[in-house]
Amino acid sequence: MKNKTILLVEDNRDDEEFTVRAFRKSRVKNELVVARDGAEALDYLFCTGAYANRNPGDLPQLVLLDLKLPKVDGHEVLRRIRADARTALLPVIILTSSKEESDLVKGYSSGANSYIVKPVDTEQFSACIQQLGLYWLVLNEAVPLPHGSGEST
Repeated sequence: MKNKTILLVEDNRDDEEFTVRAFRKSRVKNELVVARDGAEALDYLFCTGAYANRNPGDLPQLVLLDLKLPKVDGHEVLRRIRADARTALLPVIILTSSKEESDLVKGYSSGANSYIVKPVDTEQFSACIQQLGLYWLVLNEAVPLPHGSGEST
């Protein structure tokens, strides 16, 4: 069985590398695709722009979404994911350094499945990624997503 993709939406190169290392250390075998801004994430998910030739039925198993992103912020990315029938049920975990209550409330109100504040300590961050991978990629039973059929709402 083919491992499903994880979409990491992260503009900070250090945080990106930190996350990649934490997944490797946790032995998560899923392919990790990185989008470095909100517009790129939307292009990837909806097969537009540079990803126009990507198979629209090949959705990631999980989206790890930072909030403070260039071009299109994380809240708007989440809103658009939830507004489209093809991606409305896609698990989205906000993975951010923001501890602002307004971001937390807005994230959950917009349909985030989880909100995780990135630990600053490398060992804590690795443990966080390991637990995240275990739960969302192994234990959790995901809702079957449509395979590219469905219209935007």
